[in-house]
Amino acid sequence: MPALAADIEVLARFGRALADPIRCRVLLLLRAAPSYPADLADTLGVSRTRLSNHLVCLRDCGLVVAVPDGRRTRYEIADERLGHALDDVRTAVVAVETDRTCGDSGAEDCC
Repeated sequence: MPALAADIEVLARFGRALADPIRCRVLLLLRAAPSYPADLADTLGVSRTRLSNHLVCLRDCGLVVAVPDGRRTRYEIADERLGHALDDVRTAVVAVETDRTCGDSGAEDCC
């Protein structure tokens, strides 16, 4: 696969992961500290089944890893650089959101 195609696939996987608010919240929680699925489900107020589906997606996207911990499994961000990337994306979006120099920024279909 050419380098550009591989880069696009990586960005698409990251975008898929960020496309759901629950997955975003999971990533932000795991950015702060590793956690167990039951604790994440309780914190987020979602069922363990629903959370499990989101964790599978995040694992498949390569953003989180499952670490065996005795009889339990702990989840954490796959690489600390992903945590930094989340911070960079979040702060960049906030910065762009406050910059209303775009003439269409008030339009309903403007990002």
